[in-house]
Amino acid sequence: MVTAALARAHRKLGRRVRLFKCGPDFLDPMVLAAASDAPVENVDLAMCGLDDARWRLARAARDADVVLVEGVMGLFDGDPSAAELAKRLGLPVLLLIDAGKMAQTFAAIAHGLASFDPELHVWGVVANRVAGARHAAMLSERLPSGLAFVGALPKRSEAQLPERHLGLFQAAEIADLDARLDALADAILPWVADAPWPEVDLPDAPAPNLPPLLAGKRIAVAEDAAFSFLYPANRECLEALGATLIPFSPVANEAVPSAADAVWLPGGYPERFAAELAAAERFRMSLRAAHAAGVPILAECGGMVAVATTLETLDGQRYPMAGLLPGHVVMQSRLAALGGQRLVLPEGTLTGHTFHYSRWETPPQTPWRFAEYHPPRDKGAHGEAIYRVESLTASYVHWYFPSAPAVIAAWLGGKPE
Repeated sequence: MVTAALARAHRKLGRRVRLFKCGPDFLDPMVLAAASDAPVENVDLAMCGLDDARWRLARAARDADVVLVEGVMGLFDGDPSAAELAKRLGLPVLLLIDAGKMAQTFAAIAHGLASFDPELHVWGVVANRVAGARHAAMLSERLPSGLAFVGALPKRSEAQLPERHLGLFQAAEIADLDARLDALADAILPWVADAPWPEVDLPDAPAPNLPPLLAGKRIAVAEDAAFSFLYPANRECLEALGATLIPFSPVANEAVPSAADAVWLPGGYPERFAAELAAAERFRMSLRAAHAAGVPILAECGGMVAVATTLETLDGQRYPMAGLLPGHVVMQSRLAALGGQRLVLPEGTLTGHTFHYSRWETPPQTPWRFAEYHPPRDKGAHGEAIYRVESLTASYVHWYFPSAPAVIAAWLGGKPE
């Protein structure tokens, strides 16, 4: 929310803003997109890779006055961490520290973070949840020279967004999101205007030149409140491969477009719309007909749940799904799996991540492949199962298409290189 508030404040100052999110994430970028009025892309060394991050940042910098990259977890948490990403890309770091229950110790924490890795350029710090001007003065008085006290964000109810099991509510579900962002931006506008924002030289890097493996292909994309976890980079990758994307809504009981040469069912919240999907007979019949006709179908996480035989929600209710992948899926209150994933194939190495609360109670057929955790975990631990039923490819993994465009093109019926 602080990144979003910074973006909205810069916009109020007449600056063109582009935002990025470090790590695999769908929900935070929705809020950031609302704050910046521009698409938000992901940059991550494990999932996206360094070259992918470089050209996307360089492209944004050509047109924007301000480019902000929101970190993930703590600065040095994870492998690779936000700090490692900043070092590899040459990005200066602005620290955000929750100062709600501290005074001079704030400076010690800021100093520790700024000096922990001498190769990392930490230029400033923002104090969050500050009680007032006197509190802010205590926080800043012992900061080391060379580390700017950029500003303080007071405790604001606007910053508390509702959450559910996968994280924040989707931006479209928060009716007063714009009002919240405006209020937060107004609260920090004076110091955002005066802060010594560092200039960064991002070397120009061209986008990859992809072969037209999907030239002329029309791909139906499930896109509504139940299927909303789509990386902008994935759309762009399919279009760069030559495909035309046709959105449709399973929740609204829209049929798979008859002109579609392939179908993509991304992740989202099918469990929240289980009753609607169970009643969407037109959608389910058209999907089964497409599968019977050999139309390639790619189902990711929630998309895979939608092609199971049945789905059981947390209240114990069972709902029929499309039935392309035999088995019963059960929602549970605890996390089932979380982590980066990688699949090595002759056409390339496809990366992605998994984050889900459902599980197969009745497993489907023997998996076609297993992904592996990336970065690796304990020896012998495999990643998510990937299932193949004729033209259907399904798994819990949210794939990052630009990591291996040839693999995705093959799964969606594209011609070989």
